[in-house]
Amino acid sequence: MKLITEQTTKIKATLPKRDANKKQEVFYNPMMKSNRNISIVLLNSISNKGMGLALPLAGSGIRGLRFLKELKKGKLDCLYLNDKKENFVENIEENLELNGLFKKNIKISNEDAELFLLNQHCDESCGYMDYIDIDPFGTPNPFISVAVNKIKRNGILAITATDTAALTGTYPKVTKRKYWARSLRNYMMHEIGLRILIRKVQLQGIQFDKAMVPILAYHKDHYFRIYFRSEKGKVKCDELIKHHQYLLFCPQCLNHRVSNYNLGKCDCKFNFDYAGPLWTGKLFDSKLVSKMVKNNKFPEEEKFLNTLKAEAKKDLVGFYDLHVIGKKYKLEPKKMDLMLKKLKGTRTHFSLYGIKTEKSIKEILKIIKNKKK
Repeated sequence: MKLITEQTTKIKATLPKRDANKKQEVFYNPMMKSNRNISIVLLNSISNKGMGLALPLAGSGIRGLRFLKELKKGKLDCLYLNDKKENFVENIEENLELNGLFKKNIKISNEDAELFLLNQHCDESCGYMDYIDIDPFGTPNPFISVAVNKIKRNGILAITATDTAALTGTYPKVTKRKYWARSLRNYMMHEIGLRILIRKVQLQGIQFDKAMVPILAYHKDHYFRIYFRSEKGKVKCDELIKHHQYLLFCPQCLNHRVSNYNLGKCDCKFNFDYAGPLWTGKLFDSKLVSKMVKNNKFPEEEKFLNTLKAEAKKDLVGFYDLHVIGKKYKLEPKKMDLMLKKLKGTRTHFSLYGIKTEKSIKEILKIIKNKKK
């Protein structure tokens, strides 16, 4: 094992030779540093205080240790760290000592993640389950139902999924079996996959009359990440269901729209293809994202968070990719800044050349074909 430093925290863990894998003696994924940075910015930007934070799949414990050191005073009341690796308890205790941290208000367990969550009982003095972070290797599916069941009202549930191939249409049968939806293998596949995952989590919450409302959802590197706020009530759940619809996409002209039905004919007379059912509501709490940009202390996250802030102002389903349009119609794309101005649109983090806009494909083509600036 090596001594690794990440931001304020030191740990002893094994670095993967290539990609992170389950066989590591102590699971540490350096590629998820940004994921952990953003989770700290988010927790420091919400109003919740005196929280109980639970990490059922703690791995090396780096996220939990960073929470202890980097969250604002009064944010954390009790921290639950769990992992089923045999040497987990000894490793965490060694890393706590390495960082000069004490075990006060820290509970360490060595169980299966589902069992760990099921074994938790209400303890108001510790206030646990205000925040649950599900950060697995692969699909979060085995842990979603019990995590949703255990999250408190107004609590935050964070979900990571690294099985992007299943969510983006590489394996259609797997998408249908694991996520109860159909994806599309086109330039919007990452947004589609993210929205499919959101709906899957929401369906697990609805059965408990819990409305799992996304406050921040994004795709980055090789993973999807979603933060939900748990809101109680049948009426709120019914409202969520209204946003479980389909995204229709025309492969002929690149038009797209939201629909309650998974079929239809485009204005160009070509039949729509479809993705879904999926979440067609908002991906961002715009006020929260703006606050995160203001509170961010990580220079490496500045550009990404600013992109999300801009995108949150135009929180639409789907986008248009200028390079895809140019290739399809054999047109030379105009400069991004000019197109953003003409289309009254915003950039999207899903694509370097993507634009979120209310304009139609016909209007976009008209602007590109116009020889005047």
